[in-house]
Amino acid sequence: MPTYVAFLRAVNVGGTGKLPMADLRAMCESVGLTNVRTYIASGNVVFQSRLSEASVKAKLERCLEDYAGKPVGVLVRTGAELAAVLEGNPFKAQAANRTVAIFLDGPPPADTLVAMSGRQEEEVALGAREIYVHYGDGMAHSKLKIPAAKTGTARNMNTVATLVAWAAQ
Repeated sequence: MPTYVAFLRAVNVGGTGKLPMADLRAMCESVGLTNVRTYIASGNVVFQSRLSEASVKAKLERCLEDYAGKPVGVLVRTGAELAAVLEGNPFKAQAANRTVAIFLDGPPPADTLVAMSGRQEEEVALGAREIYVHYGDGMAHSKLKIPAAKTGTARNMNTVATLVAWAAQ
């Protein structure tokens, strides 16, 4: 049975989107996902399902909207796809906690790099369905705006590495 990883947008970040991980696990199980595990409180879920990626995404988004009363974006990858994201990180020599993958539903638009604004010391590269960013001075001081990332969600490489390991178990 395929193993998937789901990333929820704007959950338990900056005091918004409160969602206890026990509730998230219960929601996942209620739509038929099995072997559900959550990692840290920012909306990372590893599970197994015979459903397609699109079906998993749709079921989770409906369930989360019912819970939150508003849409909650969900980005889904197979365990193998997530391993490829980690392997494809072009900034492996940089600090993993300052390098993120911004997960998207589809390939980054062709104009992603030229449409950015506020870029300072950040390094940016495009992946298959993600945008990699290395924040040399840390995210807290960055003014970088990436319009293509508006509906995506970012995870640092430490989190990605842990989720890849969990998905491989």
